[in-house]
Amino acid sequence: MSMSGTHAHVQMLSLTLVITGVLVLTAVVYVRGWLCLRKAFPELIAGWRLAAFISGLFLVWIAVASPLAALDHRSLTIHMMKHLMLMTVAAPLLLAGAPAFPLVCGFPRLFIKSDRPFGSWSARWLERALMRPVLCWLAGTTAVIGWHLPAAFQLGMRSHWVHSLEDGTFLLAGLLFWWPIITAQPLLAETRFNEATLTTTTSWSVPLYLFMATLPCDILGAFLVFGNRLVYPHYLSAMQLVSLSPLQDQETAGALMWVWVTFAYLIPAFVITVQLLSPQTAYASAPARATPAAPSMHGSEAEVL
Repeated sequence: MSMSGTHAHVQMLSLTLVITGVLVLTAVVYVRGWLCLRKAFPELIAGWRLAAFISGLFLVWIAVASPLAALDHRSLTIHMMKHLMLMTVAAPLLLAGAPAFPLVCGFPRLFIKSDRPFGSWSARWLERALMRPVLCWLAGTTAVIGWHLPAAFQLGMRSHWVHSLEDGTFLLAGLLFWWPIITAQPLLAETRFNEATLTTTTSWSVPLYLFMATLPCDILGAFLVFGNRLVYPHYLSAMQLVSLSPLQDQETAGALMWVWVTFAYLIPAFVITVQLLSPQTAYASAPARATPAAPSMHGSEAEVL
């Protein structure tokens, strides 16, 4: 192995160890906070949220720090699988874990200030900004299109640090994309069904939001499948992982994106649409009718009661 190859291997190993350490530390802090919350308020945060968050962290580790992560330099299909896993599976699982309060409660008091962490003006402004669907949609679309431009893609293949930045961008874009959807749905299994919840937080814009998100990915996937030319020259010189030619590997990656995104976005859109069309939701969305006042009881009636 040449000196440059040895240096690249050491650099990749260092990044892997750092990422693994950060993910393990995040899991420990979350579990500690979750246990503290469960001890103080047993019904506040359900057990499935813990499972969702830890599963999301595990999928992030598989995508960016496991042996699979090193194989994306040899196969565009694996490269595509990693980023789809980060954006469409790991990100919604992390958000479903309701991470804010468990993470804050999990930190030692030494690191927590006395003021409320979510009560500041900047925190409220950030929350309002993140609830803008256009911004969140653009974040996901920009990450997908931007990093698949040949120049940006080739840069990520040449530098492990840029490649790690690319992975982080896809995870962050996935968190931003799913934020309005996860927070808009009544996912709190520990909370009773509230008719007003569906009317105020869920609207027909959510299925449209998901449907529109499929279009850029479908266009990119179709371009990779039917382009009939190799878009990323890196895979010409890379040792092939399977018996596919670089062009066939590109077509497989494009088809994977096309099918995966269609199911990942349109299935939730269908479920939310059915939810919105259900009679219970229709009743909740109907204007409140004035409740007739109970007739007042006169003296004789009150005496009988």
